[in-house]
Amino acid sequence: MKTINVTKARSNLYKLIDDAFESSEPIQITGKRNNAILLSEENWRSIQETLYLVSIPKMRDSIIEGMNTPISECSEELDW
Repeated sequence: MKTINVTKARSNLYKLIDDAFESSEPIQITGKRNNAILLSEENWRSIQETLYLVSIPKMRDSIIEGMNTPISECSEELDW
């Protein structure tokens, strides 16, 4: 993860936003009082969706089961 101090981040904010979007990597911004992480909006939404899905009871197990199922055993018909 790239780390930059807040003074440099302030003067390069537009470039940092572009970098976060293009690389899909978070950027750590360090300051005297606190630190923060800059993420692209797309990555933030992905994290939020993942947190939502794993908060649903048994959803995680269902996803893992689906990932472990060979494609040859999958049906084109949906149960839902």
